[in-house]
Amino acid sequence: MMHLYRYYVRLQKRRHSQASPAATSPLWLRLLFPVIGLLALIWFLVRVIPKPSRAAYPCQRAAFPLASSFVIWLMGIVGATAFLKRGMGLLERRRLAATLFCIVAAVSCLWLTISLTSNQTAGATEPDPNNPIGIAQGIFPGRVVWVHDPNATSWDENGDGYSWQPEYTAQSHVDAMVGKAVRQLTGCETDSAAWDALFRHFNSERGNGDVGYRPGETITIKVNLTTTNSGSQMDSNYNKDEFLDKSDTSPQVTLAVIRQLVFKAGVEPNDIAIGDTLCHYPNQWRDPLVAEFPGLVFFDRKGTDGRTLSIPSTVRQYWSDPNLPEGLAPDFIPALYADAAYLINIPVLKGHGAGITLCAKNHYGSYNRRPVDGGYYNLHDSLAGSGADLNGQPSQYRALVDIMGHPHMGGKTLLYLIDGLYGGYYWPGTPHRFEQPLFDDNGPDWPSSILASQDPVAIDSVGMDILWEEWPLEGGGYVVQVPAVDDYLIEAALAHDPPSGTFYDPNNNGTPLAS
Repeated sequence: MMHLYRYYVRLQKRRHSQASPAATSPLWLRLLFPVIGLLALIWFLVRVIPKPSRAAYPCQRAAFPLASSFVIWLMGIVGATAFLKRGMGLLERRRLAATLFCIVAAVSCLWLTISLTSNQTAGATEPDPNNPIGIAQGIFPGRVVWVHDPNATSWDENGDGYSWQPEYTAQSHVDAMVGKAVRQLTGCETDSAAWDALFRHFNSERGNGDVGYRPGETITIKVNLTTTNSGSQMDSNYNKDEFLDKSDTSPQVTLAVIRQLVFKAGVEPNDIAIGDTLCHYPNQWRDPLVAEFPGLVFFDRKGTDGRTLSIPSTVRQYWSDPNLPEGLAPDFIPALYADAAYLINIPVLKGHGAGITLCAKNHYGSYNRRPVDGGYYNLHDSLAGSGADLNGQPSQYRALVDIMGHPHMGGKTLLYLIDGLYGGYYWPGTPHRFEQPLFDDNGPDWPSSILASQDPVAIDSVGMDILWEEWPLEGGGYVVQVPAVDDYLIEAALAHDPPSGTFYDPNNNGTPLAS
Protein backbone atom coordinates (compact mmCIF):
# COMPACT_ATOMS: atom_id res chain seq x y z
CA MET A 1 0.00 0.00 0.00
CA MET A 2 1.11 3.56 -0.62
CA HIS A 3 -0.35 7.02 -0.78
CA LEU A 4 -1.14 7.97 -4.37
CA TYR A 5 0.32 11.41 -3.95
CA ARG A 6 3.72 9.83 -3.28
CA TYR A 7 3.54 8.00 -6.60
CA TYR A 8 2.58 11.16 -8.43
CA VAL A 9 5.35 13.15 -6.74
CA ARG A 10 7.85 10.65 -8.08
CA LEU A 11 6.16 10.72 -11.48
CA GLN A 12 6.22 14.51 -11.62
CA LYS A 13 9.88 14.57 -10.64
CA ARG A 14 10.61 12.32 -13.58
CA ARG A 15 8.44 14.36 -15.93
CA HIS A 16 9.41 17.84 -14.92
CA SER A 17 13.06 17.71 -13.90
CA GLN A 18 14.66 20.87 -15.27
CA ALA A 19 18.29 19.71 -15.34
CA SER A 20 19.90 17.32 -17.78
CA PRO A 21 21.79 14.21 -16.63
CA ALA A 22 24.93 15.61 -18.24
CA ALA A 23 24.70 18.73 -16.10
CA THR A 24 23.81 17.29 -12.71
CA SER A 25 24.70 13.58 -12.61
CA PRO A 26 27.92 12.21 -11.07
CA LEU A 27 30.68 10.99 -13.41
CA TRP A 28 29.82 7.30 -13.05
CA LEU A 29 26.21 7.97 -14.00
CA ARG A 30 27.21 10.10 -16.99
CA LEU A 31 29.42 7.24 -18.20
CA LEU A 32 26.39 4.95 -17.97
CA PHE A 33 24.24 7.28 -20.10
CA PRO A 34 24.73 5.28 -23.34
CA VAL A 35 23.67 2.08 -21.56
CA ILE A 36 20.68 3.74 -19.88
CA GLY A 37 19.67 5.43 -23.13
CA LEU A 38 19.91 2.20 -25.11
CA LEU A 39 17.80 0.33 -22.55
CA ALA A 40 15.23 3.14 -22.56
CA LEU A 41 15.06 3.00 -26.37
CA ILE A 42 14.58 -0.77 -26.37
CA TRP A 43 11.89 -0.54 -23.65
CA PHE A 44 10.05 2.22 -25.52
CA LEU A 45 10.08 0.34 -28.84
CA VAL A 46 9.08 -3.01 -27.32
CA ARG A 47 6.12 -1.48 -25.49
CA VAL A 48 4.90 1.08 -28.05
CA ILE A 49 5.29 -0.69 -31.41
CA PRO A 50 2.67 -3.40 -30.58
CA LYS A 51 0.29 -0.78 -29.15
CA PRO A 52 1.04 2.87 -30.09
CA SER A 53 -1.43 4.26 -27.51
CA ARG A 54 1.02 3.17 -24.80
CA ALA A 55 3.18 6.13 -25.77
CA ALA A 56 0.86 8.20 -23.58
CA TYR A 57 1.52 6.09 -20.49
CA PRO A 58 3.54 7.78 -17.70
CA CYS A 59 6.40 5.23 -17.90
CA GLN A 60 6.74 5.75 -21.65
CA ARG A 61 6.68 9.53 -21.24
CA ALA A 62 9.50 9.10 -18.74
CA ALA A 63 11.47 6.75 -21.03
CA PHE A 64 11.05 8.75 -24.25
CA PRO A 65 13.37 11.68 -23.36
CA LEU A 66 16.17 9.23 -22.44
CA ALA A 67 15.58 7.15 -25.57
CA SER A 68 15.47 10.14 -27.91
CA SER A 69 18.49 11.70 -26.19
CA PHE A 70 20.40 8.47 -26.78
CA VAL A 71 19.50 8.48 -30.47
CA ILE A 72 20.58 12.13 -30.83
CA TRP A 73 23.77 11.43 -28.85
CA LEU A 74 24.57 8.43 -31.04
CA MET A 75 23.96 10.38 -34.26
CA GLY A 76 26.16 13.21 -32.96
CA ILE A 77 29.02 10.87 -32.08
CA VAL A 78 28.79 9.10 -35.44
CA GLY A 79 28.62 12.43 -37.30
CA ALA A 80 31.52 13.98 -35.40
CA THR A 81 33.64 10.87 -35.89
CA ALA A 82 32.92 10.82 -39.63
CA PHE A 83 33.85 14.50 -40.05
CA LEU A 84 37.07 14.08 -38.05
CA LYS A 85 38.07 10.99 -40.05
CA ARG A 86 37.38 12.87 -43.27
CA GLY A 87 39.34 15.87 -42.01
CA MET A 88 42.40 13.77 -41.19
CA GLY A 89 42.42 12.41 -44.74
CA LEU A 90 42.18 15.92 -46.17
CA LEU A 91 44.98 17.15 -43.91
CA GLU A 92 47.34 14.50 -45.29
CA ARG A 93 46.65 15.90 -48.77
CA ARG A 94 47.28 19.45 -47.45
CA ARG A 95 43.75 20.63 -48.21
CA LEU A 96 43.66 23.01 -45.26
CA ALA A 97 40.37 24.80 -45.99
CA ALA A 98 38.47 21.55 -46.34
CA THR A 99 40.16 20.18 -43.22
CA LEU A 100 39.12 23.25 -41.21
CA PHE A 101 35.52 22.85 -42.43
CA CYS A 102 35.45 19.20 -41.24
CA ILE A 103 36.80 20.18 -37.81
CA VAL A 104 34.15 22.90 -37.44
CA ALA A 105 31.46 20.44 -38.57
CA ALA A 106 32.65 17.84 -36.04
CA VAL A 107 32.62 20.40 -33.19
CA SER A 108 29.18 21.59 -34.31
CA CYS A 109 27.85 18.01 -34.19
CA LEU A 110 29.13 17.61 -30.63
CA TRP A 111 27.76 21.01 -29.53
CA LEU A 112 24.37 20.34 -31.12
CA THR A 113 24.25 16.90 -29.49
CA ILE A 114 24.92 18.33 -26.02
CA SER A 115 22.36 21.10 -26.52
CA LEU A 116 19.57 18.85 -27.80
CA THR A 117 20.09 16.07 -25.28
CA SER A 118 20.00 18.61 -22.46
CA ASN A 119 16.66 19.92 -23.71
CA GLN A 120 15.30 16.44 -24.32
CA THR A 121 16.14 15.14 -20.85
CA ALA A 122 14.76 18.28 -19.23
CA GLY A 123 11.22 17.35 -20.28
CA ALA A 124 10.67 20.86 -21.64
CA THR A 125 7.63 19.86 -23.67
CA GLU A 126 5.71 18.41 -20.73
CA PRO A 127 2.98 20.46 -19.04
CA ASP A 128 3.55 21.95 -15.63
CA PRO A 129 2.30 19.86 -12.69
CA ASN A 130 -1.03 20.88 -11.20
CA ASN A 131 -0.93 23.35 -8.35
CA PRO A 132 -3.24 22.51 -5.43
CA ILE A 133 -6.08 24.98 -4.90
CA GLY A 134 -8.71 25.45 -2.22
CA ILE A 135 -8.66 24.44 1.43
CA ALA A 136 -7.86 20.76 2.02
CA GLN A 137 -10.03 18.73 4.38
CA GLY A 138 -9.35 15.90 6.81
CA ILE A 139 -7.19 14.86 9.75
CA PHE A 140 -4.30 15.00 7.31
CA PRO A 141 -5.73 17.68 5.00
CA GLY A 142 -6.24 16.52 1.44
CA ARG A 143 -4.93 13.01 2.06
CA VAL A 144 -6.09 10.34 -0.38
CA VAL A 145 -5.10 6.77 0.43
CA TRP A 146 -4.74 4.12 -2.24
CA VAL A 147 -4.88 0.43 -1.28
CA HIS A 148 -3.94 -2.03 -4.03
CA ASP A 149 -4.16 -5.82 -3.68
CA PRO A 150 -4.16 -7.88 -6.91
CA ASN A 151 -5.08 -10.96 -4.86
CA ALA A 152 -8.50 -9.48 -4.14
CA THR A 153 -9.70 -10.04 -7.73
CA SER A 154 -9.54 -13.17 -9.88
CA TRP A 155 -12.41 -12.91 -12.36
CA ASP A 156 -11.78 -14.16 -15.91
CA GLU A 157 -14.12 -12.07 -18.03
CA ASN A 158 -13.90 -14.66 -20.81
CA GLY A 159 -15.07 -17.49 -18.59
CA ASP A 160 -18.16 -18.23 -16.54
CA GLY A 161 -19.50 -16.13 -13.70
CA TYR A 162 -19.30 -12.45 -12.80
CA SER A 163 -16.90 -10.21 -10.94
CA TRP A 164 -19.19 -9.63 -7.95
CA GLN A 165 -19.54 -13.32 -7.15
CA PRO A 166 -17.64 -14.50 -4.05
CA GLU A 167 -15.51 -17.02 -5.94
CA TYR A 168 -13.97 -14.18 -7.99
CA THR A 169 -13.59 -11.46 -5.32
CA ALA A 170 -11.88 -12.51 -2.09
CA GLN A 171 -13.81 -11.09 0.87
CA SER A 172 -10.89 -11.55 3.29
CA HIS A 173 -8.62 -9.45 1.08
CA VAL A 174 -11.25 -6.74 0.67
CA ASP A 175 -11.78 -6.67 4.45
CA ALA A 176 -8.05 -6.13 4.90
CA MET A 177 -7.99 -3.41 2.24
CA VAL A 178 -10.74 -1.38 3.93
CA GLY A 179 -9.05 -1.74 7.31
CA LYS A 180 -5.74 -0.53 5.88
CA ALA A 181 -7.49 2.37 4.18
CA VAL A 182 -9.01 3.80 7.38
CA ARG A 183 -5.78 3.28 9.34
CA GLN A 184 -3.66 5.04 6.74
CA LEU A 185 -6.22 7.80 6.36
CA THR A 186 -6.14 8.61 10.07
CA GLY A 187 -2.59 7.60 10.96
CA CYS A 188 -3.87 5.16 13.61
CA GLU A 189 -2.48 1.73 14.40
CA THR A 190 -5.81 -0.05 14.89
CA ASP A 191 -9.11 -0.04 13.01
CA SER A 192 -11.06 0.91 16.16
CA ALA A 193 -8.82 3.88 16.84
CA ALA A 194 -9.10 4.93 13.19
CA TRP A 195 -12.89 5.02 13.28
CA ASP A 196 -12.87 6.89 16.57
CA ALA A 197 -10.51 9.44 15.01
CA LEU A 198 -12.82 9.85 12.01
CA PHE A 199 -15.89 10.46 14.18
CA ARG A 200 -14.06 12.82 16.54
CA HIS A 201 -12.61 14.88 13.69
CA PHE A 202 -16.00 15.06 11.98
CA ASN A 203 -17.77 16.27 15.13
CA SER A 204 -15.03 18.71 16.07
CA GLU A 205 -15.07 20.31 12.63
CA ARG A 206 -18.84 20.78 12.84
CA GLY A 207 -18.91 22.29 16.29
CA ASN A 208 -20.21 19.20 18.06
CA GLY A 209 -17.21 18.87 20.35
CA ASP A 210 -14.44 16.29 20.61
CA VAL A 211 -16.78 13.31 20.73
CA GLY A 212 -16.73 9.97 18.98
CA TYR A 213 -19.60 7.82 17.81
CA ARG A 214 -22.49 7.69 20.27
CA PRO A 215 -24.81 4.65 20.41
CA GLY A 216 -28.07 5.21 18.57
CA GLU A 217 -26.64 7.61 15.99
CA THR A 218 -27.60 6.49 12.49
CA ILE A 219 -25.37 6.15 9.46
CA THR A 220 -26.57 6.15 5.85
CA ILE A 221 -24.38 4.59 3.17
CA LYS A 222 -24.91 5.66 -0.45
CA VAL A 223 -23.79 3.01 -2.93
CA ASN A 224 -23.97 3.08 -6.73
CA LEU A 225 -26.44 0.61 -8.22
CA THR A 226 -27.07 2.61 -11.38
CA THR A 227 -27.45 -0.42 -13.66
CA THR A 228 -30.74 -1.21 -11.84
CA ASN A 229 -32.22 2.28 -12.16
CA SER A 230 -35.25 1.31 -14.27
CA GLY A 231 -36.03 -1.98 -12.59
CA SER A 232 -36.26 -3.69 -15.98
CA GLN A 233 -32.95 -5.39 -15.21
CA MET A 234 -34.59 -7.52 -12.50
CA ASP A 235 -37.26 -10.21 -12.40
CA SER A 236 -40.33 -10.01 -10.17
CA ASN A 237 -38.42 -11.57 -7.25
CA TYR A 238 -35.72 -8.88 -7.11
CA ASN A 239 -33.13 -11.05 -8.87
CA LYS A 240 -31.00 -9.04 -11.27
CA ASP A 241 -30.95 -10.76 -14.66
CA GLU A 242 -29.42 -8.10 -16.96
CA PHE A 243 -26.19 -6.07 -16.83
CA LEU A 244 -24.71 -8.77 -14.60
CA ASP A 245 -21.25 -8.16 -16.04
CA LYS A 246 -21.22 -4.43 -15.14
CA SER A 247 -19.68 -2.65 -12.17
CA ASP A 248 -21.96 -1.47 -9.38
CA THR A 249 -20.64 -0.95 -5.86
CA SER A 250 -19.61 -4.50 -4.99
CA PRO A 251 -21.20 -6.50 -2.16
CA GLN A 252 -17.67 -7.29 -0.94
CA VAL A 253 -16.73 -3.63 -0.36
CA THR A 254 -20.06 -2.80 1.28
CA LEU A 255 -19.83 -5.85 3.54
CA ALA A 256 -16.28 -4.90 4.51
CA VAL A 257 -17.42 -1.37 5.46
CA ILE A 258 -20.37 -2.69 7.49
CA ARG A 259 -18.12 -5.15 9.32
CA GLN A 260 -15.84 -2.24 10.19
CA LEU A 261 -18.74 -0.14 11.47
CA VAL A 262 -20.22 -2.94 13.56
CA PHE A 263 -17.10 -4.65 14.92
CA LYS A 264 -14.62 -1.75 15.05
CA ALA A 265 -16.76 1.38 15.49
CA GLY A 266 -19.48 -0.15 17.68
CA VAL A 267 -22.47 0.70 15.47
CA GLU A 268 -25.56 -1.50 15.74
CA PRO A 269 -26.65 -2.99 12.38
CA ASN A 270 -30.16 -1.56 12.71
CA ASP A 271 -28.61 1.92 12.88
CA ILE A 272 -27.07 1.47 9.41
CA ALA A 273 -29.07 2.18 6.24
CA ILE A 274 -27.55 1.32 2.86
CA GLY A 275 -28.93 1.81 -0.61
CA ASP A 276 -29.55 3.93 -3.68
CA THR A 277 -32.66 6.15 -3.79
CA LEU A 278 -32.94 6.15 -7.58
CA CYS A 279 -32.26 2.44 -8.13
CA HIS A 280 -33.19 -1.03 -6.91
CA TYR A 281 -31.26 -3.22 -4.45
CA PRO A 282 -31.08 -6.66 -6.13
CA ASN A 283 -30.88 -9.90 -4.17
CA GLN A 284 -27.41 -10.78 -5.41
CA TRP A 285 -26.05 -7.60 -3.80
CA ARG A 286 -28.25 -7.68 -0.70
CA ASP A 287 -28.20 -11.35 0.32
CA PRO A 288 -24.52 -11.54 1.42
CA LEU A 289 -25.07 -8.55 3.71
CA VAL A 290 -28.39 -9.51 5.26
CA ALA A 291 -27.16 -13.06 5.89
CA GLU A 292 -24.59 -11.68 8.31
CA PHE A 293 -26.43 -8.57 9.52
CA PRO A 294 -30.21 -9.14 9.32
CA GLY A 295 -30.91 -5.86 11.11
CA LEU A 296 -29.54 -3.67 8.31
CA VAL A 297 -31.89 -1.20 6.62
CA PHE A 298 -31.85 -1.46 2.82
CA PHE A 299 -33.45 1.40 0.89
CA ASP A 300 -34.25 1.84 -2.78
CA ARG A 301 -36.89 3.27 -5.13
CA LYS A 302 -39.32 0.35 -4.85
CA GLY A 303 -39.34 -0.45 -1.12
CA THR A 304 -40.70 -4.01 -1.18
CA ASP A 305 -39.37 -7.46 -0.27
CA GLY A 306 -37.43 -6.34 2.77
CA ARG A 307 -36.39 -2.96 1.34
CA THR A 308 -37.38 0.44 2.68
CA LEU A 309 -38.83 2.97 0.26
CA SER A 310 -36.64 6.06 0.09
CA ILE A 311 -38.86 9.12 0.55
CA PRO A 312 -37.97 12.81 0.51
CA SER A 313 -37.62 14.86 3.66
CA THR A 314 -38.76 18.45 4.06
CA VAL A 315 -35.13 19.66 3.71
CA ARG A 316 -34.77 21.49 0.41
CA GLN A 317 -31.90 21.13 -2.05
CA TYR A 318 -31.43 24.48 -3.79
CA TRP A 319 -29.69 24.88 -7.14
CA SER A 320 -27.47 27.94 -7.57
CA ASP A 321 -27.66 28.09 -11.36
CA PRO A 322 -27.95 31.81 -12.23
CA ASN A 323 -30.04 30.79 -15.25
CA LEU A 324 -32.38 28.53 -13.28
CA PRO A 325 -35.73 28.31 -15.13
CA GLU A 326 -38.83 29.38 -13.24
CA GLY A 327 -41.68 27.10 -12.23
CA LEU A 328 -39.63 23.95 -11.56
CA ALA A 329 -40.64 21.41 -8.94
CA PRO A 330 -38.36 21.59 -5.89
CA ASP A 331 -35.89 18.88 -4.92
CA PHE A 332 -35.61 17.54 -1.39
CA ILE A 333 -32.94 15.61 0.49
CA PRO A 334 -33.95 11.97 1.18
CA ALA A 335 -35.31 11.45 4.68
CA LEU A 336 -32.72 8.78 5.44
CA TYR A 337 -30.02 11.39 4.72
CA ALA A 338 -31.63 14.27 6.60
CA ASP A 339 -32.29 12.12 9.66
CA ALA A 340 -28.87 10.43 9.71
CA ALA A 341 -26.00 11.63 11.85
CA TYR A 342 -23.41 10.61 9.24
CA LEU A 343 -23.14 9.61 5.58
CA ILE A 344 -20.64 7.34 3.87
CA ASN A 345 -20.24 7.66 0.09
CA ILE A 346 -19.15 4.51 -1.82
CA PRO A 347 -19.16 5.00 -5.63
CA VAL A 348 -17.37 2.96 -8.30
CA LEU A 349 -14.19 3.95 -10.14
CA LYS A 350 -15.61 4.44 -13.63
CA GLY A 351 -15.93 6.71 -16.62
CA HIS A 352 -19.07 8.29 -18.02
CA GLY A 353 -20.40 10.25 -20.95
CA ALA A 354 -19.75 13.29 -18.76
CA GLY A 355 -16.19 12.10 -18.20
CA ILE A 356 -16.28 10.51 -14.77
CA THR A 357 -18.81 9.41 -12.18
CA LEU A 358 -17.19 9.24 -8.75
CA CYS A 359 -18.14 10.51 -5.29
CA ALA A 360 -19.87 13.75 -6.28
CA LYS A 361 -21.92 12.30 -9.12
CA ASN A 362 -22.86 9.26 -7.05
CA HIS A 363 -25.45 11.59 -5.47
CA TYR A 364 -27.26 12.02 -8.78
CA GLY A 365 -28.94 8.84 -7.55
CA SER A 366 -29.90 10.41 -4.21
CA TYR A 367 -33.01 12.27 -5.32
CA ASN A 368 -36.51 10.89 -5.75
CA ARG A 369 -36.51 11.46 -9.49
CA ARG A 370 -34.23 10.85 -12.45
CA PRO A 371 -31.66 13.60 -13.17
CA VAL A 372 -33.39 14.47 -16.48
CA ASP A 373 -37.05 14.15 -15.43
CA GLY A 374 -39.23 16.90 -16.84
CA GLY A 375 -40.54 19.56 -14.49
CA TYR A 376 -37.39 19.42 -12.33
CA TYR A 377 -34.03 21.07 -12.74
CA ASN A 378 -32.17 19.02 -15.38
CA LEU A 379 -29.02 17.95 -13.55
CA HIS A 380 -27.38 16.76 -16.76
CA ASP A 381 -27.45 20.30 -18.14
CA SER A 382 -24.63 21.28 -15.79
CA LEU A 383 -22.39 18.28 -16.52
CA ALA A 384 -19.28 18.51 -18.65
CA GLY A 385 -19.66 17.02 -22.10
CA SER A 386 -23.47 16.92 -22.25
CA GLY A 387 -26.47 19.20 -22.38
CA ALA A 388 -25.94 22.93 -22.82
CA ASP A 389 -23.50 24.21 -25.43
CA LEU A 390 -21.22 25.85 -22.86
CA ASN A 391 -20.70 22.78 -20.70
CA GLY A 392 -17.49 21.91 -22.50
CA GLN A 393 -16.04 25.27 -21.51
CA PRO A 394 -14.42 25.87 -18.10
CA SER A 395 -15.81 28.17 -15.43
CA GLN A 396 -19.46 27.16 -15.66
CA TYR A 397 -22.06 26.53 -12.99
CA ARG A 398 -21.91 22.90 -11.84
CA ALA A 399 -24.75 21.33 -9.84
CA LEU A 400 -22.25 18.86 -8.40
CA VAL A 401 -20.85 21.71 -6.29
CA ASP A 402 -24.27 22.37 -4.72
CA ILE A 403 -24.50 18.67 -3.88
CA MET A 404 -20.98 18.49 -2.45
CA GLY A 405 -21.66 21.53 -0.29
CA HIS A 406 -25.17 20.85 1.00
CA PRO A 407 -25.05 20.35 4.81
CA HIS A 408 -27.07 17.11 4.55
CA MET A 409 -25.10 15.71 1.60
CA GLY A 410 -21.38 16.42 1.35
CA GLY A 411 -21.56 18.34 4.61
CA LYS A 412 -22.66 15.20 6.46
CA THR A 413 -20.20 12.78 4.87
CA LEU A 414 -17.85 11.04 7.27
CA LEU A 415 -15.91 9.04 4.68
CA TYR A 416 -15.49 8.83 0.91
CA LEU A 417 -14.49 5.36 -0.31
CA ILE A 418 -14.18 4.53 -4.02
CA ASP A 419 -14.67 0.89 -5.02
CA GLY A 420 -11.97 0.31 -7.63
CA LEU A 421 -11.82 -3.48 -7.50
CA TYR A 422 -12.74 -3.84 -11.17
CA GLY A 423 -13.37 -0.29 -12.35
CA GLY A 424 -15.77 0.44 -15.16
CA TYR A 425 -15.92 1.87 -18.67
CA TYR A 426 -18.68 4.37 -19.45
CA TRP A 427 -21.84 4.64 -17.33
CA PRO A 428 -22.78 0.92 -17.16
CA GLY A 429 -19.29 0.28 -15.82
CA THR A 430 -18.07 -2.53 -18.08
CA PRO A 431 -14.96 -3.86 -16.31
CA HIS A 432 -11.72 -3.42 -18.24
CA ARG A 433 -8.27 -4.58 -17.20
CA PHE A 434 -6.02 -1.58 -16.60
CA GLU A 435 -2.73 -1.17 -18.48
CA GLN A 436 -1.07 1.63 -16.52
CA PRO A 437 2.27 0.89 -14.86
CA LEU A 438 0.40 1.09 -11.56
CA PHE A 439 -1.37 -2.13 -12.46
CA ASP A 440 0.31 -3.98 -15.35
CA ASP A 441 3.69 -5.11 -14.06
CA ASN A 442 2.86 -8.63 -15.27
CA GLY A 443 0.40 -7.68 -17.99
CA PRO A 444 -2.92 -5.80 -17.85
CA ASP A 445 -4.84 -6.53 -14.67
CA TRP A 446 -7.89 -5.37 -12.74
CA PRO A 447 -7.26 -2.17 -10.76
CA SER A 448 -7.92 -4.14 -7.54
CA SER A 449 -7.98 -0.89 -5.61
CA ILE A 450 -9.76 1.13 -2.97
CA LEU A 451 -9.40 4.89 -2.57
CA ALA A 452 -10.30 6.60 0.70
CA SER A 453 -10.40 10.22 1.82
CA GLN A 454 -12.17 12.79 3.97
CA ASP A 455 -11.79 15.35 1.18
CA PRO A 456 -14.33 15.05 -1.68
CA VAL A 457 -12.36 17.26 -4.08
CA ALA A 458 -9.09 15.45 -3.45
CA ILE A 459 -10.46 11.92 -3.88
CA ASP A 460 -12.38 12.74 -7.08
CA SER A 461 -9.25 14.46 -8.41
CA VAL A 462 -7.16 11.34 -7.85
CA GLY A 463 -9.88 9.09 -9.27
CA MET A 464 -10.05 11.29 -12.36
CA ASP A 465 -6.25 11.18 -12.77
CA ILE A 466 -6.27 7.38 -12.74
CA LEU A 467 -9.11 7.13 -15.25
CA TRP A 468 -7.66 9.89 -17.44
CA GLU A 469 -4.38 8.01 -17.81
CA GLU A 470 -6.17 4.71 -18.42
CA TRP A 471 -8.69 5.76 -21.05
CA PRO A 472 -7.53 8.45 -23.49
CA LEU A 473 -9.66 9.47 -26.45
CA GLU A 474 -10.57 6.39 -28.44
CA GLY A 475 -12.03 6.18 -31.92
CA GLY A 476 -13.10 9.81 -31.87
CA GLY A 477 -15.41 9.16 -28.90
CA TYR A 478 -15.08 10.79 -25.51
CA VAL A 479 -14.68 8.79 -22.33
CA VAL A 480 -13.13 10.50 -19.29
CA GLN A 481 -11.22 13.06 -21.35
CA VAL A 482 -14.18 15.27 -22.14
CA PRO A 483 -13.80 19.05 -22.21
CA ALA A 484 -14.01 20.64 -18.74
CA VAL A 485 -14.29 17.27 -16.99
CA ASP A 486 -12.47 18.73 -13.97
CA ASP A 487 -14.38 22.01 -13.90
CA TYR A 488 -16.63 20.94 -11.01
CA LEU A 489 -13.54 20.18 -8.92
CA ILE A 490 -12.13 23.65 -9.55
CA GLU A 491 -15.49 25.27 -8.85
CA ALA A 492 -15.81 23.27 -5.60
CA ALA A 493 -12.28 24.00 -4.42
CA LEU A 494 -12.89 27.72 -4.98
CA ALA A 495 -16.62 27.68 -4.18
CA HIS A 496 -16.37 30.87 -2.09
CA ASP A 497 -15.04 32.71 -5.18
CA PRO A 498 -15.41 30.34 -8.16
CA PRO A 499 -14.10 31.09 -11.64
CA SER A 500 -17.68 31.00 -12.97
CA GLY A 501 -18.76 33.78 -10.60
CA THR A 502 -21.64 31.60 -9.35
CA PHE A 503 -22.98 32.36 -5.88
CA TYR A 504 -23.13 28.79 -4.59
CA ASP A 505 -25.72 28.63 -1.82
CA PRO A 506 -27.25 25.12 -1.74
CA ASN A 507 -28.88 25.79 1.64
CA ASN A 508 -30.37 29.11 0.49
CA ASN A 509 -29.32 30.91 3.66
CA GLY A 510 -27.51 33.80 1.99
CA THR A 511 -24.06 32.49 2.93
CA PRO A 512 -21.71 31.58 0.07
CA LEU A 513 -20.41 28.03 0.10
CA ALA A 514 -16.89 27.69 1.47
CA SER A 515 -14.07 25.84 -0.29
